[in-house]
Amino acid sequence: MTPVAQTQQRGIILSEAALRQVKSLQAQQGQDLCLRVGVRQGGCSGMSYMMDFEDLSKITPQDDVFDYDGFKIVCDRKSLLYLYGLMLDYSSAMIGGGFQFTNPNASQTCGCGKSFGV
Repeated sequence: MTPVAQTQQRGIILSEAALRQVKSLQAQQGQDLCLRVGVRQGGCSGMSYMMDFEDLSKITPQDDVFDYDGFKIVCDRKSLLYLYGLMLDYSSAMIGGGFQFTNPNASQTCGCGKSFGV
């Protein structure tokens, strides 16, 4: 996992592989979108990660925005309490591939890696 070079403190850290993948997915959408990352109640361990592309116009003053060479990651402040320091990585492996979350705030994680407890 190689983090993208940081020019400022970021609450959510992307590996180079994750940044390449989200930029590729964004290009397929054909729009200038940001990636919203957050948490919601549910999942095997109590909370589950969520992420989806969103129009830049939906960014609110209650959001923190992290810039990665022009690509924006957005997280609401309530979710950021649970995600601060999160490392988002991506693997293209056929088994166990996809986005992977490494959350320093999680006291337990589900085997699928998409759910956590605090």
